[in-house]
Amino acid sequence: MNPRVDDAEDLEDDEGQVMEAALEASGERLDKTLAAALPDLSRARLQALIAEGRLTRGGETVRSASDKTQAGLYRLVVPAPATATPEPQDIPLTVLFEDAHLIVIDKPAGMAAHPAPGAPDGTLVNALLHHCAGSLSGVGGVARPGIVHRLDKDTSGVMVAAKSDAAHAGLSALFAAHDIERAYIALVRGAPEPATGTVDTQIGRSPHDRKKMAVLRSGGRRAVTHYRVERRFGPSERPLASRVLCRLETGRTHQIRVHLASKGAPCLGDPVYGSGAAALAVREAVTAAGLKRQALHAAILGFVHPVTGQALRFETAPPEDMRDLETRLAALR
Repeated sequence: MNPRVDDAEDLEDDEGQVMEAALEASGERLDKTLAAALPDLSRARLQALIAEGRLTRGGETVRSASDKTQAGLYRLVVPAPATATPEPQDIPLTVLFEDAHLIVIDKPAGMAAHPAPGAPDGTLVNALLHHCAGSLSGVGGVARPGIVHRLDKDTSGVMVAAKSDAAHAGLSALFAAHDIERAYIALVRGAPEPATGTVDTQIGRSPHDRKKMAVLRSGGRRAVTHYRVERRFGPSERPLASRVLCRLETGRTHQIRVHLASKGAPCLGDPVYGSGAAALAVREAVTAAGLKRQALHAAILGFVHPVTGQALRFETAPPEDMRDLETRLAALR
């Protein structure tokens, strides 16, 4: 028996999780064999999913849980939990611009863009539903009204959301064409070499940890990040940390975090991609600054208003935790 489990990154969100198990022929009931191969699912749950036609073998639907197990690759689609309609919540927002078609905000770290497992409320969507009082594009669906792009929950900075369907379509087209200015400030371990460059790779799910993204030799999607080291901290010949400006040409999941880590300069405080320990002085600075997230801030967002044609550009400074950390790093010698 050689079970394999994959997540649903390449499927529509509503389809849920895809699990695969390569099974050998046996005299046992199929549901019993699958329960052993896929321990996260109970036998009763497997029986219900099979009855719903969610199990296939070689592309053919398997509908009987009591069948004897045959050799082959079984593919099971486990539907995602039904998403409840987000409720408006009176959460303060820092609004940088707003008109009848769109709204630009400075998202704080710790706020998810939309409801998801682990973040059912308290999200930007909940705040926008209250602030915009019914005026929010429905193109993004029930769970993600107005959402055109996302920042990671623990990344702070400038985001735009659509209030009208026309703005949603126009903004989506701008992002798809990469015809939008996006720049991020990152505080990283060490300093990437060379000091200015472009990281152009394929990014997709890590083959070793399906909860992480990774640079891939093949497959995935093309991801391009242009970066420049703006300031080094510590000894000039071997900096302990640095401030890096990253400009996105594409916008893949965790792109900047993955690309900086691939250069040996992960974001400070990054719990997922910050492999390897920073120097003791840097770790002490992170702790003293109270940084409990990746040191990454979406500082600049510029685009042409998709309805009015007005050129818009917004720039915000990093929040207090990153500013405090940078001040402490600047004191390193």
